[in-house]
Amino acid sequence: MSRDEMRHAFAGNPIIPGKRDKLATEALPSLLHASQEVERVKVLPLCDGKPLVAASSSSSISSPSCDGPAAARVWRLAWQALEDFGERIPLSVTSSSSSGENPPQMYDQLVYLGEKERLAYFAIDVPACPAPNAEGRRPGVDGKQLRSLASMFASPSDDERVAFVDARTLMQAANWSDEEAMSELSIAGHARVMLGWHKEALYCGRCGSKTLSYLSGQRRVCSKCNNKLYPRIDPVVIMLVIDKERDCVILGRQSRFVSRMWSCLAGFMEPGESLEEAVRRETREEVGIELGDIVYHSSQPWPVGPSSMPCNLMVGFFAFATSFDIHVDHKELEDAQWHSREQVQRYLRSSDYENGTLDAASKIRYACFGDERVEAPKGTIEEKTELSTPTVPGPYAIAYHLIATWANEGAAHLISKV
Repeated sequence: MSRDEMRHAFAGNPIIPGKRDKLATEALPSLLHASQEVERVKVLPLCDGKPLVAASSSSSISSPSCDGPAAARVWRLAWQALEDFGERIPLSVTSSSSSGENPPQMYDQLVYLGEKERLAYFAIDVPACPAPNAEGRRPGVDGKQLRSLASMFASPSDDERVAFVDARTLMQAANWSDEEAMSELSIAGHARVMLGWHKEALYCGRCGSKTLSYLSGQRRVCSKCNNKLYPRIDPVVIMLVIDKERDCVILGRQSRFVSRMWSCLAGFMEPGESLEEAVRRETREEVGIELGDIVYHSSQPWPVGPSSMPCNLMVGFFAFATSFDIHVDHKELEDAQWHSREQVQRYLRSSDYENGTLDAASKIRYACFGDERVEAPKGTIEEKTELSTPTVPGPYAIAYHLIATWANEGAAHLISKV
């Protein structure tokens, strides 16, 4: 990564580099089947899309602006040893259709995530109920079930407890200035995406037959016609629309947003459409504004979207308006307005990101320890009180960086970067 390249939450995964080189060889099968190599394999369990994490009872919960290990390590991933599965952990890593006579199908419940420092990392889905429904999917689970399932797994230390926690809460609780914490978040997001895709690709789109995990979970293959399925990525354009002359930007609201939250416009790409065309079309559809120059900013993996689309890739742009009368499509947005630089700077100052981080950290501690050592969280800052000043998404979202870059640097500086 270059010095000027922006690293977003869920990006910068440290175990993906070199992943394809490992998959192109016979190294993974031999690693999984060789008893002397099994200690090199680490497995991350996920249940209902929630990674297993560990929290300590001794460390204090600190704001992300604080220095030191307490601020950096609110949580960490609770990796498990492969040899414990099927023995101490009553969960098989091989499906019922696999057998020792068919080595390529052994360990087909594991999904390869990557490697670092001679350790190979995998993810596994922990089923919360024994029987899937008629469509082959398993229903969601409640907190009591999650706690019971988490109790099967080992904690990294005696001072820690483990729990299954949703990736959005992990994102909100992570210290975004700490590289190790953000690396673990990116791994958690990658694992959620891969396992989520496997659940959505159970059947072949060509012939309707069941599909099987293939190439250590990097593909699925049809059991009948041999059609190969690849992990899904849903690209989304997200843009900050700028009026350079009046020094203001369009921010919009959706009905699902928390109270007084405003953000950038965004929308999914259409097949056969360029990124720039998607920016122009979505802006025209949502607010009736025509655009001139479009400037690329950065991109961000976003594995915390709807469960049916867990693999979003947010591609961020600055877009300069050539028309200025807003006509809101209320099927898409609740509202959209021009906001001046002074207003946006005030939104950034007033947004209570640190308390939101502390609240998410408390939720994780409560998930791990229940009511033994921590007070139950009362909800997010936005849920506790109606804010008097509008707010924008936190620093974990690309929308924040688009808005803050413009607010702090100005439109002329953005143009000079093209």
